[in-house]
Amino acid sequence: MSFTYDYYNPTTIHFGKGKIEAITKHIPKDNKVLIVYGGGSIKKNGVYDQVVKALESYEFFEFSGVEANPTYETMNKAVEVIKENNIDFVLAVGGGSVIDGCKYLIAASQYEGDAWDFLDGSAQVEKALPLGVVLTLAATGSESNTGAVLTKRETNEKRFFHSVLSFPKFAVLDPSVMASLSDKQLANGLVDAFVHTCEQYITKANTSLLHDGYAQTILKGLVTLANDWENRRELVWLENLMLLANQALNGFIGTGVTQDWATHFIGHELTAYYGIDHARTLAIVQPSLLRVLKEDKKDKILKMGTEVFNINEDEEAVIKAIENLYEKVGISTNLNDYEIDDKVIENVLSGLKIHGMTAIGENANITLETSEKILKMSMK
Repeated sequence: MSFTYDYYNPTTIHFGKGKIEAITKHIPKDNKVLIVYGGGSIKKNGVYDQVVKALESYEFFEFSGVEANPTYETMNKAVEVIKENNIDFVLAVGGGSVIDGCKYLIAASQYEGDAWDFLDGSAQVEKALPLGVVLTLAATGSESNTGAVLTKRETNEKRFFHSVLSFPKFAVLDPSVMASLSDKQLANGLVDAFVHTCEQYITKANTSLLHDGYAQTILKGLVTLANDWENRRELVWLENLMLLANQALNGFIGTGVTQDWATHFIGHELTAYYGIDHARTLAIVQPSLLRVLKEDKKDKILKMGTEVFNINEDEEAVIKAIENLYEKVGISTNLNDYEIDDKVIENVLSGLKIHGMTAIGENANITLETSEKILKMSMK
C-alpha cells in the first residue's frame, strides 16, 4: 500500500528573540485589533509592553481573563466585545489556552447561532475573523494548527473542533519570554508535546521513513530536555522546547499515518470534571493505556524503546522509561495524587459515553470497559 497524504499550513512563523514587532507586517493599518490574554502575566514579563508598542499606531482593545482551560462562558464575553467595537483582527497573546479560546472567538463572533454548535459537531465554521498569535508558552502547537479545545462549565464538558479557518495568519515564537514561566508550566509544556507526538507515532506501522524519523527526533529532543531539566531557564533550552512543541502538533507528522488520541479523550474528561491540568491528565492516562494496549502497540513501543530511549528490552521497560520522564520533570502519573473523589471513574466513563467516545484509539477498540481498566490501573 502506497503512502499518501495532503498537507496545508498557511501560518507564517517568526521565531527568535525580539520578533514581536513583526506582528505589524500582517495586520492592516486600518484594522481594529482585539488583544486577548490570560491572567496578566504578560504585563510582568514585558510581552504586553512590546505588543502595545508595536500596535501604537493602531486602534486596539483588550480582553483579559482567559482561563488555563478556556471556557465557553468567558469567550462569549469576548464575542460581545468584538461585536460592540466592530473588531477586524484578533491577536492572541499567550499559550495554547488563549489561542484555543481565540479560535472559538473568531468563529463565534461571525456566527448567528450558539457557537457551541462548533464544539458538539452540529455546525461547521464557515466564516471567521483573522487571527494572529504571540506565543508565551510552548505546549500545544495551537499557534499553527486548526484545533481548539474549550470547556463548558455549566455541563462539565470539554470538547474540541477543527477548522481550516482557525489557522492563525502568523505566530511569533520568542523563546525568551518563557524564562519567567513556572516549573509547572514548563513541565506541562514538555509532557504535552511528548504525548502529542506519541499519539501520532505509537500506533500502526507505516512505510514513511520521514514521518517515523521526524517523530522520533521530536521525542528524542524532549527526552534530552527532560534530562537537562536543571538548565530549563537557559535560552537554548527554551528555544528547543518551543521548536519541538510547535513541530509536535503543526499537522505534519500526523499526515498519512494512523493516529490514536484516546489518551487525550480520556484526559479531557478528567480536566472537565476535576480541573486537572491537561498535560497532567495525559501523564496519568498514557502509561496505563500503553500497558493495557501493549499487544496492539507492541511494534511501535519497542521501536520507540530502541530509537528514542536506547532500550532493547520489553514493552514494560519502555513504558517505565516514559513514566520516569514525566516524574523527572515533577509530574505524577498516579491519579490518586490529584484532587479527585470516589466517583472519578464513574464520571469519566459517563463523559466518554455522552460524547460518543465508546470505541476510540487507532483500532477503535478502546471501549468503556477498556477505559475503565485504564483508569483503575492509573490509580496506583
